[in-house]
Amino acid sequence: MKIIQILPLFALAAIVAGCTQDQQNQLSRKVVELLDSDYRVTYANGPTTKSWTIKNGKVTTSDKGYYYFWDDQKHYVQVPIENTFIEELDH
Repeated sequence: MKIIQILPLFALAAIVAGCTQDQQNQLSRKVVELLDSDYRVTYANGPTTKSWTIKNGKVTTSDKGYYYFWDDQKHYVQVPIENTFIEELDH
């Protein structure tokens, strides 16, 4: 890589390093908003199968073992990570 290509990356890293934790979190949330997409989330366990569609949204998780998201009908959904499959839908 040429130095001219790397220089903007170093500048961005220096700016982010100089931000407070709150400013870094806000920047991170903005980047995630740009990466929102359409997904199909399917929970399958034995005879039980349930699917949800997420339009221009995201699926998040925590260390508690669940996926969290808002479906296309604006319902808040929480499903166990185990037996749950996430696929990104083509636009």
